[in-house]
Amino acid sequence: MTLPRLNRLIAALERGRTAFGIFSPVGDIHSAVQLSTSRYDGVILEGEHVGWDVRGLRDCLQYLLDPARIAAAGSPAAGVTPIARIPANGVERNQFLVKQALDAGTYGIVFPHIATVEDAYAAVAACRYSRPKDRPLYEPAGRRGDGPFQAARYWGVDMAEYYRRADVWPLAKDGELLVVIQIESVAGAANLRDIVREVPGIGIVLIGEGDLAQDVGYPRQGEHPAVVEVIDSIAAVCHEAGVVVGHPKAEAGNLRRLIDGGFRYLMCAAPRSFEMLDAARTAAGRRKGAD
Repeated sequence: MTLPRLNRLIAALERGRTAFGIFSPVGDIHSAVQLSTSRYDGVILEGEHVGWDVRGLRDCLQYLLDPARIAAAGSPAAGVTPIARIPANGVERNQFLVKQALDAGTYGIVFPHIATVEDAYAAVAACRYSRPKDRPLYEPAGRRGDGPFQAARYWGVDMAEYYRRADVWPLAKDGELLVVIQIESVAGAANLRDIVREVPGIGIVLIGEGDLAQDVGYPRQGEHPAVVEVIDSIAAVCHEAGVVVGHPKAEAGNLRRLIDGGFRYLMCAAPRSFEMLDAARTAAGRRKGAD
């Protein structure tokens, strides 16, 4: 049996859609249950600011599996794709955190505070298995340790199929793993053109609006013109390079601007209310129901 695309975020982006996500704390199984039947495409299980908890991460992954939804879809994958934000900043190179999250079954990693080509290269490399230098798509050279037993089970595939799919999209066209780098500083924005040109395998560039506003000098003022100017410059570089750009705080006041500005990964509201998600999906041309 040929399985369809397992990563719903990638599936939406491949179809030219705007993809929708949300942050949810690692270990919050009640939010995981609520999200499991929602119309989000994916969820970022947040481990940067709430503390890294591998057991909590595994619990959330299991509670995101809704048997009825899985049966109706004819796919073993969770209806809302889980990826994890690790606590280490880009420069810290704590690759064991990536390994633990991927081995648990997540479909990608969000890397905070990426500011240089070296940071971005290390991020992508940490998500890839090693391979001989004469094989296609060798770079970035993989550094992920081999231990995918839980991940293959969570994805609902055998080991051979997991190895085939456990690579980074869009570098590997059949890859199911998303590398999301956060640009959260003026330096990161200035280096972004070099980053996306020199490091293949970046799936999404996500604005780090809070820290970026701090760095520009306007804390908690994400819509200040000086902050928006830097955000728009990041988006322009991504559009030029053909890389998906995302925003972590899509709200009523900025939603139209973000969609018109070509932001194709939007994070909306808290799981207590899906009102903002529904408004954003409608504005982006996504139909009601499962689409």
